[in-house]
Amino acid sequence: MQIASPFSIQENNTFDLSNGFLPKQDPISCLPLFFSEWETMVHELPKLSMTNQLRETILSLPDFDVAHLKTEAEFERAMLILSYLAHAYVWHDQAADRLPAILAKPWVTVAHHIGRPAVLSYATYALYNWYRFDKQKPIALGNIALLQNFLGGADEEWFILIHVEIEAHARPALNVLLASIVAAKNNNMDALITHLSTIATALKDMCNTLDRMPEHCDPYIYYNRVRPYIHGWKDNPALPNGLIYEGVSEKPFFYKGETGAQSTIIPCFDALLCVQHINSPLKKHLDEMQQYMPPTHRAFLSHIAKESTVRDFVLNNKNNIVLRDCYNACITLIMRFRRTHMQYAAHYIQKQAQTSIANSTSVGTGGTPFMDYLKKHWQETENQIIK
Repeated sequence: MQIASPFSIQENNTFDLSNGFLPKQDPISCLPLFFSEWETMVHELPKLSMTNQLRETILSLPDFDVAHLKTEAEFERAMLILSYLAHAYVWHDQAADRLPAILAKPWVTVAHHIGRPAVLSYATYALYNWYRFDKQKPIALGNIALLQNFLGGADEEWFILIHVEIEAHARPALNVLLASIVAAKNNNMDALITHLSTIATALKDMCNTLDRMPEHCDPYIYYNRVRPYIHGWKDNPALPNGLIYEGVSEKPFFYKGETGAQSTIIPCFDALLCVQHINSPLKKHLDEMQQYMPPTHRAFLSHIAKESTVRDFVLNNKNNIVLRDCYNACITLIMRFRRTHMQYAAHYIQKQAQTSIANSTSVGTGGTPFMDYLKKHWQETENQIIK
């Protein structure tokens, strides 16, 4: 059985995993000169957010003419600019239930082009929001910084960059997912053992990076300065009627906020290892999060979920201790990742003193009762250990 590499998403289009789910080329830091006033505005966002002039300054901007965007990198940069300015507008002081056309119209157009909703998603917040100081060195903490902040500061910077390095660590594992499926279908035990070992090593590196979150991201600062801007307008009591995008529709839009559940890496590992999430509100939420992923990531995840027989192969050969241990090592490391995430959710959100209806300590930025969901995540992963 042969599977093309890079993975073919559709005819005449390919999905290159050479950089994992991070873009193959580093994100661009600036749009063409035509958009200079928008670039200046987003550059000054952390300063303007501390004033009462943010909304009126945004309203004074010239039209954002999407026709001047030529490359996919420019569309992603536009998505970043519009997402940050829109969320800053909505969550500045008291929540706004209407988004002005100066933001809404180009945002919806750009979002439609790249295949994601017009809301700040994980892809914009992390995958396309970094640069390297030295492009000859790895995408790693100490060599990366954010292209854009809401308020700025070490805590906001570190919180997002941790996710960027996690994505970079996932690259070797993502590059053997298809080969793992081939190995299982071809009864190639040695190859599958090798690939599972590669996945386990990547997962260990991801866990080690996640463990570093408290080094420069304080729970109080995260809750009060970082988190308020990444909420959405679905299942959010501060905007119970959603958000009206002026110039687009008088019917409100309802979108979830930015959340790590919109990253495709852990869902891909779940899919390969056949970690089953039973039908429940959690399963419905996870499925909904896929709509916030880049289309190529969604398609790749769907392919892995459809094709993988890895768990069945391991079950049928569980007397091979090395194979079973390699599979279980991957499951155990996913459990470790989820346990750490659950602990952070408790410290960084649940234990904080709620300051506004818009920043709940019991509901996640994705609009879910996050502690219940994270515990269920962990338990369903534990159930996959093969004995």
